[in-house]
Amino acid sequence: MSSELRYTANTQLEHLHARYTGTGHADLTKYDWITHQHRDTLTSIVGHPSLLSYLALADGEAIGRTKFEMTERMLQPCGPPPKKDED
Repeated sequence: MSSELRYTANTQLEHLHARYTGTGHADLTKYDWITHQHRDTLTSIVGHPSLLSYLALADGEAIGRTKFEMTERMLQPCGPPPKKDED
């Protein structure tokens, strides 16, 4: 692989990571990745009214209540972060 090709591939990858923050990087922990996935899913559900009304109907709740609960869950969708080990 030539150095020029490697440079353009890295540049494109950096551009994608800057544009789409949820794509991750090499230092991303499992907790952070799962948190991004849950937040993306909750945001998608809240952002699509038909999906939100379907979920509210399935839960037997009002649409506003379901939207509120999902918005609240976005704060810590996977619970508190794990403790960091000190080196």
